[in-house]
Amino acid sequence: MTSYLLHQYLTASARRSPSQTAVVFRDQSLGYRTLDGMTNQLARMLRARGVSRGDRVGIYLSKSLASVVSVFGVLKSGACYVPLDAWAPAQRLAYIVQDSGMKVLLTTSPKATALQAMFPRECPLTSLVLVDCDLTQANSPQPTAPPQVTVTPWDAVLGQPTTPLEDDLSVESDLAYILYTSGSTGTPKGVMISHRNSLTFVNWAAECTNLSATDRVSNHAPLHFDLSTFDIYSSCSVGATIVLIPEDASTFPGQLVKLIERERISVWYSVPTALTMMMLYGNLKSHDLSCLRTIIFAGEVFPTKHLRMLMAALPSARYLNWYGPTETNVCTFYEVPQLAPQRMSPIPIGKACANSDVFAVDNTGKKIAKPNETGELYVRGPSLMQGYLGQPEKTSQVLVRNPFNPLFNELVYKTGDIVTLDSDGNYIYLGREDGMIKTRGYRVELGEVESALYAHPAISEAAVIAVPDELLGNRLCAAIKLHQDATVTREDLLAFCAQRLPRYMLPDTVEFRDSIPKTSTGKTDRLSLKRTFSSQ
Repeated sequence: MTSYLLHQYLTASARRSPSQTAVVFRDQSLGYRTLDGMTNQLARMLRARGVSRGDRVGIYLSKSLASVVSVFGVLKSGACYVPLDAWAPAQRLAYIVQDSGMKVLLTTSPKATALQAMFPRECPLTSLVLVDCDLTQANSPQPTAPPQVTVTPWDAVLGQPTTPLEDDLSVESDLAYILYTSGSTGTPKGVMISHRNSLTFVNWAAECTNLSATDRVSNHAPLHFDLSTFDIYSSCSVGATIVLIPEDASTFPGQLVKLIERERISVWYSVPTALTMMMLYGNLKSHDLSCLRTIIFAGEVFPTKHLRMLMAALPSARYLNWYGPTETNVCTFYEVPQLAPQRMSPIPIGKACANSDVFAVDNTGKKIAKPNETGELYVRGPSLMQGYLGQPEKTSQVLVRNPFNPLFNELVYKTGDIVTLDSDGNYIYLGREDGMIKTRGYRVELGEVESALYAHPAISEAAVIAVPDELLGNRLCAAIKLHQDATVTREDLLAFCAQRLPRYMLPDTVEFRDSIPKTSTGKTDRLSLKRTFSSQ
């Protein structure tokens, strides 16, 4: 049976291997048959609560077995899911609920109490379905809900038949999920992804990593972060086991390393920050991590010196650098070879994935074709988003007609990322178009300043922020975290960078910190840093 909808992967794997473990969380697990039946029950209950094809259903849950059940239950109902960051402030959550037009929310009794803070006056929701974290038990006492909101306990869901709905009318162009951007540049945008958009990536990713039913795949990213789509859907496509990483362990490198060893995880996927922390503070050599055959990183630049150290510590693993904004899914990849000891240059983002195409356009409108030429990266193919929910103007700014296709109106995505080529035809990420700032009349790429800082052996983490300045145009402010027991002065650090950067690119402000703030997806929280530097 050909799968053209994401949830069909679950159904197919349940038929092939019903007793195979589908998902693990702490000491709990669900087999494929059980997961398939439970998601059918949830789909039926959602239909009974008025959910129909194309509706948006919110998922407001901490990571748990229930979160995976919720994803597939929503898809099987014909709706698309909108994951809410379980730790986001109430104001942001309220905006997403209203902007997405959701009427039904999947949550738990404790989290449902946050609705009062989200909507102190009028709640736009009509129904809550309580998805208990212990899926075999009835819910805890029901929360107090606004009068117009119907509350459905989990035991009512368990009372539904486990057979699938007879009228699965979804087609591949229907929306599967809407992921809201980080909002670091203003109001969050809802990125609309269809089944077809996601399947293009899911199928390629399973093939690229040689996934099989014997694999145990980490799920480190939260649902509202697009990295999670590989963990869930590619794993289900082959009947592999998804190992959910508990949120209370995701930022503690020692706990992560122990979890990889205990759960025998074979494929790991996360942002580079998590891998760097495990390498620096996880005491890798004292653990048996021979189970790890593939390590994938994406979402931000992996400092070359830290990647080289990780590869030396875990030499038998395969290392893949995946690139792609939420709007395109992953669109390029690069398999990292052994790195020379003296190499400090960035790791390429590589070449286009199967069934995708990328090209870069310089400021004259021509495609770049050789090293040292730079341009903005464009993406084309079936993985492109359907657009930003309710924002046609912003959509039209990034989904534009392919300037190199005169035959028909083919849409391509303008990433805003500046790239160049290496001698092998791999793209190298240079930075954001909006990361090119001016200071003292010069154009400066913030990523280049960060690369110079990372070259210093005492530096564990570095982030460079541009703060508007009336005299300079922008001040360059660097937040620095040193390796444990390492020492370096501001003057020594600037002298070190002066050997690698022109004078106008040296940071004006250098602050040594115990930690660099992170977003809920594990990336450097540049908005928070900008606020702290701007207030000084």
